[in-house]
Amino acid sequence: MVAGPVHRRRRCEYEEQILPIVEGYVEGFGRVLDVGTGEGQVARRVAAAGARSVIGLDPTIAQLRVAVARSGGVTYGRAAAERLPVATGSIDAVVACLVFEHLPDHEAPLREVARVLRPGGRFVWCLNHPLLQTPGSGWIDDQILEEQYWRVGPYLHDDVSLEELEPGVLLPFVHRPLGRYVNTMIESGLVLTRMDEPAPPPGFLARAPEYEAAASIPRLLVLVAERQ
Repeated sequence: MVAGPVHRRRRCEYEEQILPIVEGYVEGFGRVLDVGTGEGQVARRVAAAGARSVIGLDPTIAQLRVAVARSGGVTYGRAAAERLPVATGSIDAVVACLVFEHLPDHEAPLREVARVLRPGGRFVWCLNHPLLQTPGSGWIDDQILEEQYWRVGPYLHDDVSLEELEPGVLLPFVHRPLGRYVNTMIESGLVLTRMDEPAPPPGFLARAPEYEAAASIPRLLVLVAERQ
């Protein structure tokens, strides 16, 4: 289980890293869909950057209430990722940020992403790095062997753990190998065009000495794909 400060660390990563990355990749796209929008942080940033129309979908009523209150020119609706209430081929770009790790199934949602995208439309997908952020991964300072290294937990097998976003708020975290994600994406008609592995942002590294030591280990994986 991950401790409560995860939420604060994630907020820093969103503001310094995820939001600028997403904005750059959806620039120039008119109609954008944010899958798993939560309280709407990503959707609001995309709308502020000039997208003609932004839709934010999430299955959680409490999150949507906050999103609607903050608005930002976004149209919000309640929906699960595996059944998007959007017309086929009607979206220019789909964004999903740190969403698929919390879904029990990734295949149906990826097929839905491909369905709603127009030919040539873009999918911007931000994931916790499936290889380097497996359950049990972390920075090791071995005082006996006098070595420091990044330990990678079991990778090839699926794993479900609980992530504590804040005290009392637990969310399932599902680990899957990267190949499973990519192969499903390909089978759904999405062609990978770019992959980014950005270093952790300065604000995250400044929160604890051990983070600075792991500055060369990416926490985020960004996949950019195009609908065939």
